[in-house]
Amino acid sequence: MVQPFHLAVPVDDLKAARAFYGELMGCPEGRSSDRWVDFDFFGHQFVVHLGTPVGQPDHNDVDGEAVPSFHYGVVLEWDDWHALATRLAAAEVEFIIEPGIRFEGEVGEQATMFFLDPAGNALEFKAFKDQSQLFAK
Repeated sequence: MVQPFHLAVPVDDLKAARAFYGELMGCPEGRSSDRWVDFDFFGHQFVVHLGTPVGQPDHNDVDGEAVPSFHYGVVLEWDDWHALATRLAAAEVEFIIEPGIRFEGEVGEQATMFFLDPAGNALEFKAFKDQSQLFAK
């Protein structure tokens, strides 16, 4: 069993965070206050706290793309990833890196996409056709 992680990130608008994570991303809301909200982030405890967003000044080159050095997300099942990519595109979410396949035909081939939440936090969602290659070299 994979243990759930806990991650807390700053946001500047709880209403926008609720709309993005709760409604668009489909993450059920847990406990909350007037300063923070817990979400069930695909089985993990994810908390948004009112604060100063981190921003995205740094990038690393990965397979020809400028990947934000600070980002978070979830590895989804292949079909779930495609359904999320379709839902985000239909909602006109602006992608930092468009949904696509990275390392095609190589060990670790994966579907990946990067986008920002309303506070500017970078998210990456990915999927592997063969999940056993998650940590393959």
